[in-house]
Amino acid sequence: MQKKELLYEGKAKKLFFTEDENLLISEFKDDLTAFNGEKKSSEAGKGALNNKISTELFKLLEEKGIQTHFVKMLDDNHMLHKKTEVILIEVIVRNIATGSLSRNLGIKDGTVLPFTLVEFDYKNDALGDPKLNDQHALILGLVDFQDELDKLRRMARQVNDVLKPYFADKGLNLVDFKLEFGKDGSGNIILIDEISPDNCRFWDMQSGEKMDKDRFRQGLGGLTVAYEQVLNRILGK
Repeated sequence: MQKKELLYEGKAKKLFFTEDENLLISEFKDDLTAFNGEKKSSEAGKGALNNKISTELFKLLEEKGIQTHFVKMLDDNHMLHKKTEVILIEVIVRNIATGSLSRNLGIKDGTVLPFTLVEFDYKNDALGDPKLNDQHALILGLVDFQDELDKLRRMARQVNDVLKPYFADKGLNLVDFKLEFGKDGSGNIILIDEISPDNCRFWDMQSGEKMDKDRFRQGLGGLTVAYEQVLNRILGK
């Protein structure tokens, strides 16, 4: 499968058309951004690591009955996947308080939440990805029915139910993560985008070391080394 015209370029990936109108190719970039694009850099090899990690996690979720857009990894930086109509809602799943949740609500950083929190953000860079409630999402026409919002929450919790114990078994706390969803050609809501240390927070269970993009956000360094450690744990190395 060959990539054709560029469809879209985002902060972390380029999307290309293919000869099949129902399939796209994502090219995972080495670019890094944080704080809605205010901080930028690049790390050689980061895109390939995210592609490999996402591939393994999409395959795991498919095995557990969660539908995704994943078809196959083509090479280190390219993934073939289904074309979808993107739902412009970022679904945030939180197991441990940190980041904006701690800043905005005063919950002490590192507090284990009494239950898994699922939040919605409006996927809109110009507005800074603001928080959404259900009524906002319906007023903006981001979904057609309340049932679709309920399904996004349900699927997000299902993903968490698979990934949280999976990573715990590999010595990592899945602190929080961001998911994106789209509708396939039949109108089914499926998981899209990527699942990687770019949009998940992983803390080592023994040391508390951050193994994700917070290393870039907070100027800690060693980002690709941490991403490679996450991949190696997934692969059982």
